[in-house]
Amino acid sequence: MNRKEISEIRGQFKKDGNAIDCICGCYVDNEKNIRMKERRTFLTLSEDEIFKYYEIFKKAMSGPIGKNLHNLDYTIDQELTGEGHKLLLALRDCKLKDDELLDRFYQKVVDNYEYGENYYIVLIHANYDVPGRGTDEIEMDDASEIVYEYILCCVCPVVLSEPGLCYNAVSNSIEERERDWWVELPMNGFLFPAFNDRNADVHSLLYYSKKPEELHSEWIDGCIGGPTPMSFKCQKETFQDILSETLGDDSEYMVVRQVHEELAEMIAEHKEEPEPFQLNKTQVRGILERSGVEPERMEQFDHVYEQIAGEQTTFLASNVVSGKKIDIKTADIKIQVDPMCIDMITTQMIDGRKCLVIPVEENVEVNGLKATVGFAGTLDQ
Repeated sequence: MNRKEISEIRGQFKKDGNAIDCICGCYVDNEKNIRMKERRTFLTLSEDEIFKYYEIFKKAMSGPIGKNLHNLDYTIDQELTGEGHKLLLALRDCKLKDDELLDRFYQKVVDNYEYGENYYIVLIHANYDVPGRGTDEIEMDDASEIVYEYILCCVCPVVLSEPGLCYNAVSNSIEERERDWWVELPMNGFLFPAFNDRNADVHSLLYYSKKPEELHSEWIDGCIGGPTPMSFKCQKETFQDILSETLGDDSEYMVVRQVHEELAEMIAEHKEEPEPFQLNKTQVRGILERSGVEPERMEQFDHVYEQIAGEQTTFLASNVVSGKKIDIKTADIKIQVDPMCIDMITTQMIDGRKCLVIPVEENVEVNGLKATVGFAGTLDQ
């Protein structure tokens, strides 16, 4: 799913959305005991409850693609032999009305989701009449020919409220506040099936994780039954390993700088596209060649890429290089540079020492204090 498709479904969670027909819940304590199960018609909830649930559902479809949100594509084997995909499909098709299927799903969550504290599993079933669109991209509600039927699951922490004082209007006094168990916004969740090309795609789902580095792969593998995505941090580290192995220990600063310039330019070029920009092996090779990596180094690139990442692995460009700042580090100093200004930093020999040179045309600031830069010594050309 791209940003537009995610936004379209997320936009259904509002007062006049009315797409949700059923909501189910399961409360699990910190010892993995199921304490409560329920199923209700969504529109019978109070208005306040509905809006609180909308906040939960919106959160489970928020964040950058590739960090908090991941598109998981099932393999043929996972669909034919795996239980996860079959169970999700059956839950959607029964509209969450089959108690036996619900119990199986809840137990799979309990068995595979490692958390250690209380949590609440929320499941909804919904139907969305997808509006048709004219050639001018204007939606036409009366031209709907597709009904997108889906389930959304959220796993929410349940925490004890903080102790404190409150005003009791009945006794007209300040007294100790009664502590309650609060359902917080979700840690993890998923939308199944995915809404690809504005239609249901049962071969894919959208996965959410509040913390990009805590994907809960055991839950994905044991319950959802899909492939675990590569986390934001893992993508960045894997990409850096490929560069390091290809460039070698003696990689030149100018080559490394050019690689990051190429990446920054490509991210900027694809910024407005709805699909997140992915880098495959061919594109990474092109970046290195255009950056001046020596041919003898490029001879081992294919082997390095396959050994470290795998032949078909792609990287989300925004995950492997920051579009905001580039870090330049020495043993004792760290500099953060705007990618648009990276070409201002050059290398020169100064008094017989290798140096990074930053041109200074105006006064600089040290911890917010303006300072005039004096000039001493000469440059060795």
